[in-house]
Amino acid sequence: MTLQKTPLKDWLPLALGFVAVAVALRLLALAFDRTDLFVDEVQYWFWGQNLDFGYYSKPPLIGWLIRAVTDLAGSDAVFWVRMPGAVLHGVTALLLGALAARLVGRSAALWTVALYLSLPFVALGSVMISTDTVMAPFFAAALLFFFRLTDTRALRDALAVGVFAGLAFMAKYAAIYFLVGAALVMLTQPALRPGWRNLAGMLAGFAVMILPNVLWNLSHDLTTVSHTMDNAGWLRHGAQLGFGSMAEFFFSQFGVFGPVTMGALLVAYLRPKGNPRAALVLFSIPALLTVTVQALLDKAYANWAVATYFAGVILAVMVLPRTWRWVALGVNLALSATLPLFIVLAPWPEVGGEPLLKRYLGRHALSESILDLAEAEGLPVVSSDRDIIADLFYIGRDRDVPLYAMPETGRASSYYAQNFALTEAVSGDVLVIGSGSLRCEAELMDGLVLTGVYAGSDLHAGRVSADCLLGKSGS
Repeated sequence: MTLQKTPLKDWLPLALGFVAVAVALRLLALAFDRTDLFVDEVQYWFWGQNLDFGYYSKPPLIGWLIRAVTDLAGSDAVFWVRMPGAVLHGVTALLLGALAARLVGRSAALWTVALYLSLPFVALGSVMISTDTVMAPFFAAALLFFFRLTDTRALRDALAVGVFAGLAFMAKYAAIYFLVGAALVMLTQPALRPGWRNLAGMLAGFAVMILPNVLWNLSHDLTTVSHTMDNAGWLRHGAQLGFGSMAEFFFSQFGVFGPVTMGALLVAYLRPKGNPRAALVLFSIPALLTVTVQALLDKAYANWAVATYFAGVILAVMVLPRTWRWVALGVNLALSATLPLFIVLAPWPEVGGEPLLKRYLGRHALSESILDLAEAEGLPVVSSDRDIIADLFYIGRDRDVPLYAMPETGRASSYYAQNFALTEAVSGDVLVIGSGSLRCEAELMDGLVLTGVYAGSDLHAGRVSADCLLGKSGS
């Protein structure tokens, strides 16, 4: 299949301008960001402090990236932890623009870049770091080289497809949808089959990239795989049809991808109309269908189908008439501009008397108060709350306070319980942070700062015997 090739000079300079403006504005918002890192973000940062080929709940690339950026910057400040997001989405926009230029032409390339940068999930991922964001440029690069391969039939392009797909997988396992899409395209579109040699090259490149994580999982009781199975709870506990859950997930995608762009994508699914549109549909639809079924059988979060939208944004551009492209861009920009604005204005705005971004506020203040109390009392800190212990490791990175997760039996419930649980080497009293009743006699202590997400909570601090927490007899 011979694909249209639009010279870079026809679209790239203007596209670079779009990207530069979008990235600069988002980095400017981050420079004045008044929110705290979310629990997942501080966990990714902490993974970077403990480099490995795999972690409890995700593959390792996000931890490696944050470590590299913060080391180069010489700072672990919130700005540097989140900074890669805006840059990575800018790179993704250009890669998808290159694919649109190759498949359709100059206008489609520019509209793809502009619409991608305006998408709500891109706006969120540009100011709050996530595995979706780290996966994005590698997924886009794999798509670009796949379609390039169908034209060149060059082994180097086949290897590039596999390498980029593997790197996407090392960021988030949802990159497996690329392989699903590629398999569907090769099965149904004879003109896009790369040949057996190139298929072997693709698979070899992919295998080499993911091998360290596979070996890590095999040596750690398939920890990350087990956590992924937990997310698909129906595999462990049986399915319960939840049409409300499915509807909630499906309609949430209009917020993730933008209402007009999502509508256009659904139209593209109904009217594939030959290549390259049919191939893009096959790369786009597996994630959306799979996660919709997951939502029916158990639960699904809105971002779980993000792999849908890399090919999906090009499909939306192909379907939308020029006027509706402008409408889609305007609607998306109106939605996407709010989040960078809100992180600067936090704790404003308020809804029902509470900050709209409540879940991103009060975390660091609580950690500071816990560390102050622990230092004053000369006690290690123990908590079973993943949110709290994760933030303590981040805020306490330059403070000499020992931090532990509550000891557990059976399979660990978090990375912290897996690797930093209270051990028998700890003796004497510890400072326990938790809610509800403690399983050991405790001397309650004042001093916790409960604001933001913790405002009105029943969290308390108590001096407790470590021996009691460890279940030692006589304690």
